[in-house]
Amino acid sequence: MIKIQSVSQQFQGPGGLVHAVRDVSLDVRSGEVFGIIGRSGAGKSTLVRMLNLLNRPTSGSVVLDGHDMTRLSPSALRQARRNIGMIFQHFNLLSSRTVADNVALPLELAGHDKQAIRKRVDELLDIVGLTSQRNRYPAQISGGQKQRVGIARALANHPKVLLSDEATSALDPETTRSILELLRRINKELGLTIVLITHQMEVIKMICDRMAVMEGGKVIEQGEVLDVFQAPAHPVTRAMIGDVIAQGLPGGALARLRAELAAQPDDAAQRNHILRLAFVGSGVEQPLLSEVVRRFNMDFSILHGQIDEIQEQAFGSLVILAKGDPEQIAQAKTFMTDRGVVVEELDHVISPD
Repeated sequence: MIKIQSVSQQFQGPGGLVHAVRDVSLDVRSGEVFGIIGRSGAGKSTLVRMLNLLNRPTSGSVVLDGHDMTRLSPSALRQARRNIGMIFQHFNLLSSRTVADNVALPLELAGHDKQAIRKRVDELLDIVGLTSQRNRYPAQISGGQKQRVGIARALANHPKVLLSDEATSALDPETTRSILELLRRINKELGLTIVLITHQMEVIKMICDRMAVMEGGKVIEQGEVLDVFQAPAHPVTRAMIGDVIAQGLPGGALARLRAELAAQPDDAAQRNHILRLAFVGSGVEQPLLSEVVRRFNMDFSILHGQIDEIQEQAFGSLVILAKGDPEQIAQAKTFMTDRGVVVEELDHVISPD
């Protein structure tokens, strides 16, 4: 559906040339929810605005539904943009127009007749659950309702792609969940491709099929959400996932463990292994550790853990202190890996330097 090929964006800032996006290439599949996450200033919002050419790339191309957006004439670009809806962090509603009139605006600009506009607005207000609010003004509704208006307006012209730029950042957690559930329902029922920009890994976890992580204008990691959560490759990704899923030990537990290990004699210390285990799906429910203890004559204690849900699949992250001979530990790690568990030895826990 969307193919971003080696796009870069540069502009002149007060201190010189700014490289907002650097040689980014991404493929977004038809019908998926693709999340782009990064810290403030990572370049993610600049990138998403390239998809409809609100920001024109300095170099590279953006191919949407087979059309290179960067090569379209002004009139063809205007037509192509009707296939792209966009929702914003701060709603961008017109305060002087009612809920229904805000939703109707794109249809009016496209030249539809009043009867067709009325019918489409009724459909959209029903989809987003705002039929009873149609005659209210933005100042009379909540933040979550304003964002539902924004979503309805973005859907007005039957777009193939919906761009969401930090659409839930101004909302409280409960409202955020309801908006994400609405977007997921729209994605499934309408077959709509959604590209979602966020700085919150919780948002990625709740709604996205695949993801890309940006830092310094570059994509530093991408893949299926479950795969990235199981085995994040980049320190930035690991830190951001750690905000929602345990990736290591809390500071207090880490300090206590290091003190305990430091007090042990060398021969005992060599038997200590700190392992992080990541389970997905039915593996969360299997008595795998009990079997490992029996098979490989090793002991373990659970230091930290969490079970959550990603893409409607159970996901577990567990940090354990395993005690055994190095050969036993190696065999146990292989045994668990062969059964779909991601096993990582946290050497930095024992040797912080």
